[in-house]
Amino acid sequence: MTDIAKSTPSKIEIVQRDNAFKGFYQLDRLQLRHEKFDGGMSRVINREVFVRHDAVCVLPYDPQRDEVVLNEQFRVGAMGRTDNPWLIEMVAGLIDKDEQPEEVAHREAEEEAGLTFSALWPITKYFPSPGGSTEYVHLYLGRCDSTGVGGVHGLEEEAEDIRVTVWAFEDALQAVRDGKISNAASIIALQWLALNRAEVRGLWQ
Repeated sequence: MTDIAKSTPSKIEIVQRDNAFKGFYQLDRLQLRHEKFDGGMSRVINREVFVRHDAVCVLPYDPQRDEVVLNEQFRVGAMGRTDNPWLIEMVAGLIDKDEQPEEVAHREAEEEAGLTFSALWPITKYFPSPGGSTEYVHLYLGRCDSTGVGGVHGLEEEAEDIRVTVWAFEDALQAVRDGKISNAASIIALQWLALNRAEVRGLWQ
């Protein structure tokens, strides 16, 4: 292993940071330099960063019935990029108050799907698009009873219109294979459950 491969850059110099837009989200323009792998510093580079709240995403899972609960709702970012911008997703919400991720998981489950989680299993944490966004996702599996779950949910004041349906786990996994489920959090969670389902059912049943 070379010295360059062993090197871990750590220095960042912010030359200038300006706010270009601020609404519910904000966009900042930065000029910065950072340490390179050879130990030197980069030239000044210009970057724009989308400043977002951290997010919590939860895959509701009934280990007794081997079923998952999924939401379907309109997503403006998918409009014009796919034939159907009503995406199949999980329970999700932003940490926009003084809350812990687990609190957001329970609150959003009730608001979006009429669900109560009896346990949460941390799956992972990840940056969905670190090249231009600060968003950090806390991903969980939530134990639930899927009996009688379904219908249309969401908060009127947030213009939410969310259709909730129950899926056999294998059907949901096939929807990932077929490209019907196309958002990162749901793909990651369902593939994680495919790898860990025996352990989860053994502990949660």
